[in-house]
Amino acid sequence: MPPRPVIDPPLKRNMNNRRQFFAGAAATMAGLGVARSALAALPEPIIQTSVDTAPPLVPNTGRPYNPVVTLNGWSLPWRMNNGVKEFHLVAEPVVREMSPGFKVNMWGYNGQSPGPTIEVVEGDRVRIFVTNKLPEHTTIHWHGQRLPNGMDGVGGLTQPHIPAGKTFVYEFEARRPGTFMYHPHADEMVQMAMGMMGFWVTHPKARHPHISEVDRDFCFLLNAFDVEPGSRTPKVNTMTDFNIWGWNSRIFPGIDTLNVRLNDRVRIRVGNLTMTNHPIHLHGHEFQVTGTDGGPTPTATRWYEVTTDVAVGQMRQIELIADEEGDWAFHCHKSHHTMNAMGHAVPTMIGVDHRGLVNKLQRVVPDYMVMGERGMADMGEMQMPLPDNTAPMMTGTGQFGPIEMGGMFSVFKVRKDQKPGDYKDPGPYPFPQGTVAHEWTGATPAAPRAATPPGQADATVVKPGHGQHH
Repeated sequence: MPPRPVIDPPLKRNMNNRRQFFAGAAATMAGLGVARSALAALPEPIIQTSVDTAPPLVPNTGRPYNPVVTLNGWSLPWRMNNGVKEFHLVAEPVVREMSPGFKVNMWGYNGQSPGPTIEVVEGDRVRIFVTNKLPEHTTIHWHGQRLPNGMDGVGGLTQPHIPAGKTFVYEFEARRPGTFMYHPHADEMVQMAMGMMGFWVTHPKARHPHISEVDRDFCFLLNAFDVEPGSRTPKVNTMTDFNIWGWNSRIFPGIDTLNVRLNDRVRIRVGNLTMTNHPIHLHGHEFQVTGTDGGPTPTATRWYEVTTDVAVGQMRQIELIADEEGDWAFHCHKSHHTMNAMGHAVPTMIGVDHRGLVNKLQRVVPDYMVMGERGMADMGEMQMPLPDNTAPMMTGTGQFGPIEMGGMFSVFKVRKDQKPGDYKDPGPYPFPQGTVAHEWTGATPAAPRAATPPGQADATVVKPGHGQHH
């Protein structure tokens, strides 16, 4: 089995000693029926502060599997204890940099929002210690898992809430392969709106008739926040009017690209814990939906798509052969979800000459913003000042100029010279000569016209001064 990769110093994975969290934990967990031998020592919580996509976490204990790559995230290491795979999650306030220079106060796990991806193998016995560093109680619900009712994580219904400062433990068998999520089922409106969620992947223990072996396996969660321009904390009472749309709490151009080798078989797992659906669209390729929260989809039920809708509380797993080289856009197809910090009360001024108006208004209302008279792209030319800690509405630059995107947007990069297992960004695509759309400077060809049906006059051409009424 290949060794676990050495933790890369730029990832700043901080393995601080956190033993001071655990006062009183033994008594709390003993009340949940965990053997005292398991309480002799808790696994150290590993804290991640980097916003970079971490390399896949190759297992060095337990059964082997092909690990996933969490976009702008990481997988949580574990320890083996008498045949049980033990993890430690810390629920705590965090600061997430959603794009360079734009930071948001969130709640998450182990230093980040979303929390780390948990990877196990079908049939594993799993024990997860959860330490609550929030200012209020919490729980964790293991979304989509088959498990004992008392481990389902619904506060008040299936378990006591985890008080602030306490540690609880969950233990169950990972009974079926698939992609799942975890999130609180306590003060859910606040805690999920503040970013408390994470991914869970259960790999098959053996070859499965509906689960393919892939070369690259990516996953990320969809996020929605309402963060007023210039502020740092999401408005948790918002139900529909969100203005920050992210993948793993990052917004374009802060979302890493998905970098693959030509002809790789690629799997992408997308989970949605926002308040609306997201039609996820990939350019240049067709894909099949090969899995949902309910598990892998039978082969006979699959068909080719270029967009799949991921509804609230759902996971969709897509697979494709990356057989077209290039830099292919990958995004939510709701156009407002590929923009940042958009105010809902911004007036439309298309066709209105308001030159000089904005500067005068801003003397009275400093944060006043208005759409350009020629469209939203016009605003990029204005270079209007933004409040501190505010992401521009649309940004990002490609080799041909502004991309004019934000939010839920990234690039699927396919290269023939990308080495197996290499996830680094290969840079801009070197377009072969003659394959880029360009300005036409020759004579404009005549527009084709439909033939006139027999018995009807040809009224397609009217010469000036003939048959015109004024």
